[in-house]
Amino acid sequence: MSEVKDALKDVLPVASAIAPYSAVFGALAIDQGMTLTQLMVTSGSIYAVASQYVMLDLMVQGLPIWSILLAVLAVNFRHVLYSAASVRWIGGFSPLQKIMAFFLLIDPQYATCEARHTTKPITPTYYFSYAICVYIAWMIANLLGGLFGKLLGDTSRFGMDLILPMFFAVLVFGFRRKPRFATVLVVSVSVSILAFFTIGSPWHITFGGLSGILVAAILSKPDPDLIQNTGAQHA
Repeated sequence: MSEVKDALKDVLPVASAIAPYSAVFGALAIDQGMTLTQLMVTSGSIYAVASQYVMLDLMVQGLPIWSILLAVLAVNFRHVLYSAASVRWIGGFSPLQKIMAFFLLIDPQYATCEARHTTKPITPTYYFSYAICVYIAWMIANLLGGLFGKLLGDTSRFGMDLILPMFFAVLVFGFRRKPRFATVLVVSVSVSILAFFTIGSPWHITFGGLSGILVAAILSKPDPDLIQNTGAQHA
């Protein structure tokens, strides 16, 4: 129960932040011609906020399906990196639990678990209690947005488009005490801006993330204790 309580305490501000732009997505999807059933099936099966916004925008523009798929891949490529990094704290999960964990692994889930992992182990109870709450909040807000979004009129006047970048910025600065944070951030942002004005969106997300990872890998130093323990085990 302590794990469940910790998860609920950690997830409350995240679910509160996700709900507004989830509702806006539901309203936009219906406004652009999706049925309520299509909205709920899409959101429930894809479950990737940023890429769903990109997908909807490109569908409205009438782009071919391969262009939409490439754009979604570019936006979602960071989840490949999340999955690789999360192996450190879900190593004890069963194969089925890992499959479900990767499906539910979104940005706030990764950020929260990465921060918690420094002091406490990530148990299946904590992970799925947190993840299911976020998933339910996302789906309910989608439904409410789809049902009642037209009552809001022009949603742009509420400035909801700022919520997503602000939310990501808060996640990023949650790691500000990590070693070499400033260097990785500056390089990643610089490459992302350069890619945006040369290659274009949404590839700036992928290249910005990859450049940050590359810099972090180059500047990282092996843990002497880990090397010693590994050598002792092989001996």
